[in-house]
Parts: sequence; structure tokens; C-alpha cells
Amino acid sequence: MKKLVTTLSAAVLLAACGGPSLEGNWVQPVPGLEGQTQGMSLQAGGAASSLNMATLLYESWSISGDTLTLTGTSVGNGQTIEFTQTYTFSMPDENTLILIGENGGTQSFTRQK
Repeated sequence: MKKLVTTLSAAVLLAACGGPSLEGNWVQPVPGLEGQTQGMSLQAGGAASSLNMATLLYESWSISGDTLTLTGTSVGNGQTIEFTQTYTFSMPDENTLILIGENGGTQSFTRQK
């Protein structure tokens, strides 16, 4: 319930400020596989799912200020491990999402239409 309230509050704040929404499908090129993309679908109400990633299964997302938190399950090598990933995010425009991980690594995603 707390995650839902946080997600809804953040969505209301973004809408009130006229900022772009994070909801939608976000993709990036798959390294070494020309023409292939991978990413995530951030859905209304805080649900999330993976796009073209069979072993990293996103389940939920929330935002607080400029922090995006993704939760899910990693399935691979015969193990299932729950995870939480936290990123600082920015959106230079409505179709670009930049994520900066806790280790400083940067990822860029494009909104899939």
C-alpha cells in the first residue's frame, strides 16, 4: 500500500509540474546484437515488466523525487533471486530516460512508441 501511495503521489506531482510521465515502454540496444532492444515497461499503478530480458523479471516500480526504484526477480543459473535496483533518473525530453545507478554507471533508454 505504501508503494502505491508513493507511486500515485509522484505521478500527481509530475502531472502538476507538467513534467513527462515515466509510464511506458523504455528500451535500449542490446550490446553486441545489432537491431535488438531490451528494457522495461513501467505501467500505471506501479506494475513493471521486462522487455526482451528472460532472466531479469521486473515486477514493480516507484519514484520518489528523482529516484526510481525497480523490484523484481533474477532467474538464471538455477537460482531465483529477488532484487531491488535504485537509480537517480532524469528526462532531458519526454522520450529519453537517463538512469544513474548507485555505482555511478549510466544507462540511456528511449521511449518505445
